Amino acid sequence: MKLYSTNNPNNQVSFKEAVFNSMPQDRGLYMPVAIEKLDEEFLNNLASFTLPEIAFQVAKHLLGDAIPENDLHALILDAISFDAPLVELEENVYVLELFHGPSLAFKDFGARFMSRVMAYFLEKGEKLLDVLVATSGDTGGAVALGFLGVPGTRVTILFPKGKVSGIQELQLTTNGLNVRAVEVDGTFDDCQALVKQAFVDGVLNQEFRLTSANSINIARLIPQTFYYFNAYAQLLRAGRSNVVFSVPSGNFGNIGAGILAWKLGLPVSHFIAATNANDTVPEFLRTGVYKPRPSVQTISNAMDVGDPSNWVRIRDMFKTDPAALAELISSFSYTDEETLSAIQKIYAAYNYIVCPHTAIAWQALKDWQQDQPTGNVAGVFLSTAHPCKFPDVLPEHIAAEIVIPEQVKDLDSKQKQLTALGKDFEGFKKYLLDNK
Repeated sequence: MKLYSTNNPNNQVSFKEAVFNSMPQDRGLYMPVAIEKLDEEFLNNLASFTLPEIAFQVAKHLLGDAIPENDLHALILDAISFDAPLVELEENVYVLELFHGPSLAFKDFGARFMSRVMAYFLEKGEKLLDVLVATSGDTGGAVALGFLGVPGTRVTILFPKGKVSGIQELQLTTNGLNVRAVEVDGTFDDCQALVKQAFVDGVLNQEFRLTSANSINIARLIPQTFYYFNAYAQLLRAGRSNVVFSVPSGNFGNIGAGILAWKLGLPVSHFIAATNANDTVPEFLRTGVYKPRPSVQTISNAMDVGDPSNWVRIRDMFKTDPAALAELISSFSYTDEETLSAIQKIYAAYNYIVCPHTAIAWQALKDWQQDQPTGNVAGVFLSTAHPCKFPDVLPEHIAAEIVIPEQVKDLDSKQKQLTALGKDFEGFKKYLLDNK
């Protein structure tokens, strides 16, 4: 498998190099040189495959000879060891539950796959691998559990002070071992900027072997395609074949993976990018002007991103036909008040509890469906996190009905460990150098 930088197609590397050097020095992002469609026989028979079987076939197709088949199969079975069920709520409205992994968020798919890929490629006696990750909420918890105890690795998680939920903060700060947490007095965008600057800093690259666990790393994006194929397989078993996906969108890695699945041959009719007040992409689709701006804090904190990194990848996939991008994707943005209203509507209509990110995806799907001719199109909205992670956001009568998973109950007995820093790069650089 060969990958190129979105800033320079001539800058090509192997999958292993892209995994360990997650962002090219030219500040682009890595993408596969070739995105060829999957075998028609496999696509036509998706309904007969399990999630791990689908994951193996898709990964094998994309990675080529980067990892031998037997090793890749074992890696997949270890990483993708939980389900992603599709639940029908009403006619033409389904929810894809992606919160059944260890950290109760969809990012378990990417974090577990990536950690195992890195562990596979690490050779005995090699320099310690320092994994830097910025999180607006769920990424950090998934990465922490994905890498916890993995030999030869050390994880540094940067999160914005006061802008993650209480449970999310416990998931970030109570791990110990090879995982450490840094509380940044700023926004997610500030955290992400610190990580990106570290990758192009000469001194840090000489002192450390740096890589990222954010969705800028291609090894995070690839496994997120798995659940799109698996959702379609479940629809096929229900006699459905026409699908629209509504995706909660912050850094746009989740919907980017869906579009990659579409490029691989998954027959998706349309994608809906659902955002909160951080509406850089909806504004671009309305005006044709891409104008990143500082993120604003909302109750759907994992989507508080003003300059989404993966939008570069999405636009790159349409570089030869930009008009097709606007045809494939619609986008909606919602206020906190509209998000809370959606949470209450979902509970009232289905007796079903969702996190604020999921509520936004549902509302976007319903709004999109209102403007479409009636037909046999299955609308699937992605549920990206367990609602127990946001008890302070949900109305009290709804929060009281949440069944708390055991792994969350255990967090309260653990001691938080974190380092507080400002948002200046020199302070972060000094922290890294002082804690080698």
